Amino acid sequence: MSQLTRAQRIVVKIGSALVSEDGRARTTWLSKLAADMVTLNAQGKQLILVSSGAIALGRQYLGDKKPRKLEEKQAAAALGQPPLMAALSQAFAPHNLPVAQALLTLEDTENRRRWLNARATLDTLLNAGALPVINENDTVATDEIRYGDNDRLAARVAQMVGADLLVLLSDIDGLYTANPRFDANAKHISEVSEITAEIEAMAGDANTEAAVGSGGMVTKLAAARIAYAAGCSTVITLGDRERPLVALQDGARATWITPPYNPETARETWLRSHLNPEGEITVDAGAERALKAGSSLLPVGITGVSQGFARGAAVAIKNLSGVTIGKGITAYSATDIDRIKGLKTDAVEAVLGFRGRPAVIHRDDLILG
Repeated sequence: MSQLTRAQRIVVKIGSALVSEDGRARTTWLSKLAADMVTLNAQGKQLILVSSGAIALGRQYLGDKKPRKLEEKQAAAALGQPPLMAALSQAFAPHNLPVAQALLTLEDTENRRRWLNARATLDTLLNAGALPVINENDTVATDEIRYGDNDRLAARVAQMVGADLLVLLSDIDGLYTANPRFDANAKHISEVSEITAEIEAMAGDANTEAAVGSGGMVTKLAAARIAYAAGCSTVITLGDRERPLVALQDGARATWITPPYNPETARETWLRSHLNPEGEITVDAGAERALKAGSSLLPVGITGVSQGFARGAAVAIKNLSGVTIGKGITAYSATDIDRIKGLKTDAVEAVLGFRGRPAVIHRDDLILG
């Protein structure tokens, strides 16, 4: 059984060269990709598509040359985003799979509050049976905050949603010991269990001479490293083929980069090792028992909270004896927690004036001990 078959939450990234040709969307190829993704969706898998191509589709309106200046790229992205989404919506329309657009910047995955918002939105879309289509928000991103390529954006998204597989559809069928375009002796590498300096050296330079796109094997390995740390496997394979995902599921040549742990284990390790509490929440005996049984932390079980932390902060969870029993990421600020502590969930909206999260700390964002 392939990793693609086993995976339940999958992020698929496609580059500009796959999406567009001569300034027009490759509608036939996109329809084949859509059929592939619908096939996987019918198997019970949740999928997210990270798509480049807005700049490639929009630059024709600014002249024949490839945009070089930041403002030219941003203008091209603004012009190209509507036809990109139109082409993708058309590709998925025959399958009755709704397509949802989400534009992200680097800050959306680096700022904790925005990370929580983006993750909640993507989770809601996936659970509603929609296909989130993500691109970098090129029209507002600056040189200082840009991802620079959608490979790394896709990896950040995979990390954010707890995906167990990142699929990078490329112009090559994986990693080689050298560039196979120039070295006839280059050997294909089918499996990587650790991204070492030797592995990274095989990637060579970024694909700076490409007519479209900005990435190369260097950026794909950088993306794989991000996913690896999150317990998410990465596969790099040839995208420009008939039914690329079905081909991959059937054993097409690819490079699989597999970490020794899964996303759940990786998240727990991160919470346990890197979470320095910014505040404290005190819970009653009933909440303590519920947490130890695997439940989320609800407002009704909170008896006290320290002040000064914002939503998305890392906090210590203490019992009535003052013993730290866990750590977690809050969905509310200290001020709001203080207002809703001891309340049942259905009473929160009346107090705060907005419908917040059901849990103050979701069980996926906390550890005990």
